[in-house]
Amino acid sequence: MNQIEIIKNLPYTKPFLFVDELTEISENGVVGNYTFNEKAFFYEGHFKGNPITPGVILTETMAQIGVVCLGIYLLKDKISSEEKNTQIALTSNQVDFYLPVLPNEKVTVISEKEYFRFNKLKCKVRMMNDKNELVCRGTISGMIIAK
Repeated sequence: MNQIEIIKNLPYTKPFLFVDELTEISENGVVGNYTFNEKAFFYEGHFKGNPITPGVILTETMAQIGVVCLGIYLLKDKISSEEKNTQIALTSNQVDFYLPVLPNEKVTVISEKEYFRFNKLKCKVRMMNDKNELVCRGTISGMIIAK
């Protein structure tokens, strides 16, 4: 399964799709990126006159690229051979934030699989900005089931 097929199988659409491309993917991890459009719905109110990407959106971006895309890749045989009915649920996350992400900023998400068993995927995930500075990092877990 290639990066285009993985993104096509994501259960999200704009304005809640936070994956532009995947640049690396293997059984052990994924690297992908996303550019935050200055016209995104959340900038209008976060914060007045000083738009900053909300932490919950950064966490969602890390989860979509670092856990969901990897999970789809790991379940590629099931997903490609059956009807698309993938169910995804975030089970836990712990994220520390270090730098803000501004409108039109491109970020790269790097995820390393800690384990995948009983359909639960746990990953160490970090987000870097274009200057290769650490924006945030943490651990995200989710349940991924291809029915």
